[in-house]
Amino acid sequence: MAHPPSQSNSTAANKPKRSNLLHYIAMFIVALIILVGIAVIIIWLVLKPKRLEYSVENAAIHNFNLTDANHLYANFDFTIRSYNPNSRISIYYDTVEVSVRYEDQTLATNAVQPFFQSHKNVTRLHVALTAQSVALYESVPKDLRLERSSGDIELDVWVRARIRFKVGAWKSRHRVLRIFCSPVLVHFSKGKSFERAPCEVEL
Repeated sequence: MAHPPSQSNSTAANKPKRSNLLHYIAMFIVALIILVGIAVIIIWLVLKPKRLEYSVENAAIHNFNLTDANHLYANFDFTIRSYNPNSRISIYYDTVEVSVRYEDQTLATNAVQPFFQSHKNVTRLHVALTAQSVALYESVPKDLRLERSSGDIELDVWVRARIRFKVGAWKSRHRVLRIFCSPVLVHFSKGKSFERAPCEVEL
């Protein structure tokens, strides 16, 4: 009388099948990673992405008033130059926020209208910010008064934007773009010309 196959023999027979399946899955994953890597390299070689360039081209202060209670009132005007040097990549600026700071204290913040920047394009953003009864702390009031009396003030301009890249019909997911411009030397006297301030870009 024939005996049915034991459970141990059945388990042993299934092991090679499982091993082969895992082997094929591993090979597929490795091949997929290689193909994705090759695609990324090809796209990079075709597009040759270049770093975005920003600078502050002009800046002015109006109605500056620092009260005895160390509250600041002032209007700031900045012209920020944005240059996209890429020949195939365009950019959607979906949200843009600009702030002006002095010694790590934010003096004013304002939003800029969303815009689209095509390739090889220069866009100038004219930004107006208002400091309305901003309470200053620590050494900021004293230092501001000293710089005001000298006729010049060094400010920092920060830009934070949510952007998307566009290549043909393809659009990327949102990325956060941070721009830091410092020092931005602003003259209280209109007789002095403004010197362009380059910006650092983090993406």
